[in-house]
Amino acid sequence: MIRIITDTPEYFSDLGDVLRLFYGDIQISLTDGETVFEHHFTDRDGHWIDRWMSDDRESVLDQPAFTGTPVEVKRLRKRQVKLALYNLLKELTGTRPPWGSLTGIRPTRLLYEAIEAGMSLEDAVQNVQTAYDVSPDRAALLGEIAKMQAGIREAPANQFDLYIGIPFCKTRCSYCSFSAGEIGDGKRVAPYVDALLREIAMCRALMDEAGYTLRAGYVGGGTPTAIPCADLERILIAAQTAFPTAVEWTVEAGRPDTIDEEKLRMLRDRGIGRISVNPQTFNDETLKRIGRAHTGAETLEAYALARKLGFDDINMDLIAALPGETVADFRHTLDVVEGLRPESVTVHSLAIKRSSKLHEQLTVAGGHTQTNAEGAAEMITTARSRLMGQGYRPYYLYRQKYMAGNLENVGYALPGKACLYNIGNMEETVSVLALGAGAISKWLFDRTLRIERAPNVRNIDEYIARVDEMVARKRSVILCGEVGR
Repeated sequence: MIRIITDTPEYFSDLGDVLRLFYGDIQISLTDGETVFEHHFTDRDGHWIDRWMSDDRESVLDQPAFTGTPVEVKRLRKRQVKLALYNLLKELTGTRPPWGSLTGIRPTRLLYEAIEAGMSLEDAVQNVQTAYDVSPDRAALLGEIAKMQAGIREAPANQFDLYIGIPFCKTRCSYCSFSAGEIGDGKRVAPYVDALLREIAMCRALMDEAGYTLRAGYVGGGTPTAIPCADLERILIAAQTAFPTAVEWTVEAGRPDTIDEEKLRMLRDRGIGRISVNPQTFNDETLKRIGRAHTGAETLEAYALARKLGFDDINMDLIAALPGETVADFRHTLDVVEGLRPESVTVHSLAIKRSSKLHEQLTVAGGHTQTNAEGAAEMITTARSRLMGQGYRPYYLYRQKYMAGNLENVGYALPGKACLYNIGNMEETVSVLALGAGAISKWLFDRTLRIERAPNVRNIDEYIARVDEMVARKRSVILCGEVGR
């Protein structure tokens, strides 16, 4: 356990994130711990001075104090105290994380902040690299993403994006931490769909009252295609009738073992232009290990069927550093994907959340092994090089806690095939109306200066019983600007 002694305990959680960049998922406390990091802050003569000490080493960061709004001052104070600790940890460990001192999930924000301050794209990329010790290849990646997002990153102020969550899966993947459950006997599907249709209808009235129209719709999960075709069609008809202005609709067909011709024909006939057929890996032993009830061959069959029925915008998700996988295994998956040539490929670095089965299997029961940070980095680097060599370009990126190698998730797309919903949601440049159990609406005020959230309850039965309350939460945020609970 690590103990932090600090003059600014309000940043304890953020400082813990910095420590985990170097030490992994370690316990951190303000009161106990064998290893101690001590911090003193001084505001003197117009300068902020942060001094960190541990194991007879010291790091001091002395910079001119920033003046501005209280929110801006707090944000920059947090950045400095984290950077000062990062400098000490880098010296103590002799390692340099690929994203430097950054711990946030949206590093592109720093790039856009610099551009908005008057920098060119090239200077903004260099600024991220030097100010936050981001590696040159990761800084360049942010620049590539900015190029892909040009002209489609934002939407008019009176538009929103829609997320509809279907929290059912055929089986639960060992790495999953989402608010989804195995479909089982399916008895909860019909009441869930009824509640969702009620939420759609009530939110249509809310959007009409607020004066918003839909830009892009996204149906995710869980696995939307895990539920019966007729139920999924009811949801799509209700959503498209309530919000008829979308220029893009995505449905995560996701699991190949839930895809059949009836469902694909229905999606096509409903005007769904973009679907996901997600292998995660094309290694059957890994699929068994992570609880996926399908084979790589079934993924190929589902993909071929979607192509036969006319789908020309298919995404495939891959996960690097899955338990038991080698770099050679991951290269094999890339070989298959390159041969298929989907319109977009999302490459995830495995994030082992504490609420997942895999966390217990890896850290408690010792049932699996996972590639080291160097192996994970080689997988991600290989994917980037090969996909970009095939004409794909990165168009959105996000990071998560407990991610293999402190790496990143990146969406790659062929020109003209970037998903609007993914960009708006990840960059938080478009308000998101989110429906279903566990879905979190995010509403922008004064564009990105303030974001308020209205979360739906995660429990499926609670959601069914309290759907009116969930809509009331949205109403209080969207019409009144109140902070979501």
